[in-house]
Amino acid sequence: MSKKALCIGINDYPGTQNDLSGCVNDANDWAAALAARNFSVTKLLDAQATKAAMVGAISALVGGAAKGDTVVITYSGHGTWVPDQNGDEPDGRDEALCPWDIGAGKVLLDDEIGALFAHRAAGVRVLLISDSCHSGSVTRGDDSDLDPAMPRARFLPPSVWMTDDALPSSRVASLPTVGGLSRSGGDLLMAGCLDSQFSWDTRFRGRPNGAFTYYALKTLATLPAGATYADWFKAITPTYLPTNQLPQNPQLFGSRTARAWKVFA
Repeated sequence: MSKKALCIGINDYPGTQNDLSGCVNDANDWAAALAARNFSVTKLLDAQATKAAMVGAISALVGGAAKGDTVVITYSGHGTWVPDQNGDEPDGRDEALCPWDIGAGKVLLDDEIGALFAHRAAGVRVLLISDSCHSGSVTRGDDSDLDPAMPRARFLPPSVWMTDDALPSSRVASLPTVGGLSRSGGDLLMAGCLDSQFSWDTRFRGRPNGAFTYYALKTLATLPAGATYADWFKAITPTYLPTNQLPQNPQLFGSRTARAWKVFA
């Protein structure tokens, strides 16, 4: 049985004027944490993370896994959405991740991710960790590590990257969405927020990070041996998220069986 991971982090979004600051750190931090747990890790950072490269890397990782293998994919960057074309989305929108070449109209749709995951062999475990805007309510979690600076949303409205003739004529075109990724075909999805919220790009003790990634890794380091994904999720929220400054509710999608798996086993 092998354990392999792909960690994607994109700060640089040419042509959008919507660069981020903590995503590359996120990817490097996830890579270090996974390598320490005996994962073989590949990274795609900034210009490396084109749509073609992301599709190729995910396809190779998932398609090359055998029964009993564990595959982890982490993504830190912008999220967006496009009008649903095949009628499978109740809200009429397909969620998408934003590759480095989003400025050329390249998006990675939830439907495309689902198709990539569908090529896995029986018995392969797939975990997707997405610290982007998919998108609650505000409570008083512990944000004492947070620098006193305004965080930035990890969401690109369609108006930033779509051509004018392709833009949807909707008054909610600036809102994020999550639904599609939760049905993408992996066993588990850990997401930074609800579909009515933003995931935030911010700083902790002077270092840029995604809020969800920071607290997920902080709690991962404190988990007892044998902790499950459900245990890990309970350690993140509501203890750390959401807070008044970081109004995002992390989400864990997956079956009861998958939630009971040991973390990164």
